[in-house]
Amino acid sequence: MKGNDQVIAHLNTLLAGELSAIDQYFIHSRMYENWGFGKLYERISHEVQDETNHADALIKRILFLEGTPDLSKRDPLHVGSTVEEMLKNDLALELQVVAHLRKVMAFCESVQDYQTREILQALLKDTEDDHTHWLEQQLGMIERIGLQNYLQSQI
Repeated sequence: MKGNDQVIAHLNTLLAGELSAIDQYFIHSRMYENWGFGKLYERISHEVQDETNHADALIKRILFLEGTPDLSKRDPLHVGSTVEEMLKNDLALELQVVAHLRKVMAFCESVQDYQTREILQALLKDTEDDHTHWLEQQLGMIERIGLQNYLQSQI
């Protein structure tokens, strides 16, 4: 089914964001592992898989719409140098994804591509309810119990 060219372009832009998230989470997970923060490593490794699933869903939709997925583009990475900075950078990335997903969903609605909107809605729910919420919880814990207590709990 030949899709709307602008929808395909938007999906490729979202794909670049998901691929960037994979890269950023991947390096952060390995940094956590290297520093001995096993719980953070496990959680962020899980996020890498979630982001890979999001990218896969976008690639499948682009192909269904007879577009060509562009895997060569990435958004800039924001690799942190401390745990708190890494969590903040990951949260900023997720909030950016949320805003972009909402924008593209509105566009899909305007061109009556309800199936693409539905796929993006599932990605939005996962991003808001899982990724963003968890990152906000971690930063809230740092604020409430202090960084050193938080880090000790992540070993």
